[in-house]
Amino acid sequence: MPIKTEVYTDAQINSLVDTIISHMDADGWKPDYIVGLNRGGLVPSVYMSHKMDVPLETLGVSSRFHEEFETNCWMSEDAVGYDAEPLNILIVDDINNTGASFDWIINDWQSTCRPGDNRWDTVWGDNVRFAVLVDNLGSDFSRRVDYYGVQIDKRDDNTWLKFPWEK
Repeated sequence: MPIKTEVYTDAQINSLVDTIISHMDADGWKPDYIVGLNRGGLVPSVYMSHKMDVPLETLGVSSRFHEEFETNCWMSEDAVGYDAEPLNILIVDDINNTGASFDWIINDWQSTCRPGDNRWDTVWGDNVRFAVLVDNLGSDFSRRVDYYGVQIDKRDDNTWLKFPWEK
């Protein structure tokens, strides 16, 4: 039996990005910089960076290919305000499928920068937030994403989602 597939267009991606930005605007929250996750988060994070006029950084977190993860202690230092006030950081991916990438970032940042520091209790959801084009409600992510373009539930419908950059 073939796998059901839903193909997103560039226009749909732009619309989802606009939805995420409008939710941030409604919250009165703006990032100091955006972190696009390799590979799926790169295109939407570039769109957001341009539309919001906010700098963009990248982070290699890929459980899909060889389970390669990049530690960036300077980002975690920005998050807790190691040398100055904490910065607002938006971490962007295309889909919150299993939550593994986001949970890895939380665990990595907390263990590489000032482990045990009580400031971590207020970082997540306050000055560091997560955004995805598609949020899977069936994800095992230890938190909920802060911003999304659309929600699905892969427990009910395991449709394979295909984004324009996956052609």
